[in-house]
Amino acid sequence: MTILAAGTTAPEFTLHSTPDQSVALKEFRGHNVILAFYPADWSPVCSDQLALYNELLDEFARLNAQLLAISVDGTWSHAALARERKFHFPLLSDFEPKGEVARAYGVYDAKAGVAGRALFVIDGDGVIRWSYLSPMGVNPGAAGIIKALEALPSNNIQKTLPADAAQEAA
Repeated sequence: MTILAAGTTAPEFTLHSTPDQSVALKEFRGHNVILAFYPADWSPVCSDQLALYNELLDEFARLNAQLLAISVDGTWSHAALARERKFHFPLLSDFEPKGEVARAYGVYDAKAGVAGRALFVIDGDGVIRWSYLSPMGVNPGAAGIIKALEALPSNNIQKTLPADAAQEAA
């Protein structure tokens, strides 16, 4: 797997969030996006990872970011997992053609037939600003996501003193 690196334009996609509703990456232009690829619904590591992100939704919103989670599982599995775990963000199905979006981002594990555990922070212009591929059995946490979001120019506004105030301080 060769994960897409920072500075790369994020590949566009439209994936189902429910059997009759879709989400497109382009809908989030002007906002930061966190893409969290994960191997499978219902696995302990995946469920714990997504539960952590669910707890951080207010922090992500503060940083002008929308979380989108993607796996190759079907929409019905996603719906059951979201309902059971009370997730409040879209779980997107990269089901058919299987792993097409994960392949575009360089995170499809063809041998296992699943998306790798990968994270991307995409800015409001659709450019990947940070990416990370975690070992399959390791929850990558959220520290890297938060750090990457905080480093974005849109979230890192420098507060400066007016020129006359700076002169008075000198």
